[in-house]
Amino acid sequence: MSKVTVVIQHGRGDIGRAAKPFTGSSLVGRIIVLAPPGSRPDPGRVQLVQPEEPDGGPALRKALDAAPSDHVLFVDGGVEVRLGQFALERLVDVADQTGAGMVYADYLVESDAGAAAHPLIDYQLGSIRDDFAFGPMRLVSRKAVRRAFEAFGPPADVKWSAHYDLRLKISVAHAITHLPEPLYAVVEPGTGEPGDEHFAYVDPANANVQKEMEAVATEHLRRIGAYLPPEFEPVPEPDEGFEVQASVVMPVRNREGTIADAVASATSQSTSFAYNVIIVDNHSTDRTSEIVRDLARRDRRIVHIIPSRTDLGIGGCWNEAIGSPRCGRLAVQLDSDDLYADSGALEQMVTEFERGPYAMVIGSYRVVDSELSELPPGVVDHREWTRENGRNNVLRVNGFGAPRAFHTSLLRRHRFPNVSYGEDYAVGLRLSRTYEVGRIFEPVYLCRRWEGNTDAALPVTKANQYNLYKDRLRTIEILARQQMNRGGRQLRG
Repeated sequence: MSKVTVVIQHGRGDIGRAAKPFTGSSLVGRIIVLAPPGSRPDPGRVQLVQPEEPDGGPALRKALDAAPSDHVLFVDGGVEVRLGQFALERLVDVADQTGAGMVYADYLVESDAGAAAHPLIDYQLGSIRDDFAFGPMRLVSRKAVRRAFEAFGPPADVKWSAHYDLRLKISVAHAITHLPEPLYAVVEPGTGEPGDEHFAYVDPANANVQKEMEAVATEHLRRIGAYLPPEFEPVPEPDEGFEVQASVVMPVRNREGTIADAVASATSQSTSFAYNVIIVDNHSTDRTSEIVRDLARRDRRIVHIIPSRTDLGIGGCWNEAIGSPRCGRLAVQLDSDDLYADSGALEQMVTEFERGPYAMVIGSYRVVDSELSELPPGVVDHREWTRENGRNNVLRVNGFGAPRAFHTSLLRRHRFPNVSYGEDYAVGLRLSRTYEVGRIFEPVYLCRRWEGNTDAALPVTKANQYNLYKDRLRTIEILARQQMNRGGRQLRG
């Protein structure tokens, strides 16, 4: 039996060129290309398979059945790969030594400017999102595949998520191992990484794909004992008093160009209740502090807080606002460079709490530029959320949405982590584990995109840092849910 069968997914164009990096390896016994119907076969060692749905379960089963080898190397067909020295040998050796179910490695991106490193991140229990970046090559153990199929069945009869299903099944009993070595290069254009898919899971055009991915992820959570049924604890009544019903919470640092507009949006809300605006000024070094002080002098509803600590991220600033005696019964988000959609947004958010009752309410937003002209993808409403499965599916996707509002008493019990990315996701996961979350699917918020945004285009090292952190939050949450389910009861905060 040969060591490796290469499966090139979605081969297009010159099939021989796509297969060439692997034809000279003594480890490779067979090369299978999953190609669109009508592709011409290569006269060499290539076996052409032309499925109607190349990402579907039948296509994956056919490829695995045709792979008489110890390992299968899946390669994305849309990229040109150049193998490094003994790259396949290294992957196989690590897989054999460790018994890993899957091994993937860092790589280089070659362009006219030279070769640039493209590091990846380690896989962990919480890396269950369907867009986890493995790079364009993944080595899978056939032994691990057989064991996964014996335990959980073969790849599901799905159209788009067969490889996602396979990866999750393998991960239950086998390690998915990241090798932090650049074993190969990818030639631009095309890096083997997904494009700008920041909003892919909320794009209505992807609704069918996402529902299928959700079903696969939910079944995985059931397998590992982390699934939660739609049964919720009642939101406890606060045991403290509040001077206002709601506080608009606005952490800020160095936003002299946008802060006045944001504050004006907050103070212009028309409500049936008393509210204030708490601005946590994180030691701004531009004119932000001066602007906020002037606004606070003119409007007593504006609470200007400058923390005594100098080590706070956005989450830490939220904790300062929540801990203030002036914080209202509900705390409602407004970022310092964003706006509410109209003067009724705050009323709508607060009113929604009473429909639950909910521990947390999340609205929808419209993406705009600095001039408030709409940008793609337009309205982000997270309609993938359902009462029945939202708190399970949120472990698959990368966020809850915005704007977010919370019961202050619960936030005083479950603090934000003191970071500036993912702090809201951490709290949302914690609250949704126990309590019900309310949603508003109409846009009540304008999210302004500009170069200084936290989630603007990021270098790969920063994107890796953020993704690794969110995966860690998912790991913590899955472990907590497993513990909760083993005890047969909700973990009360």
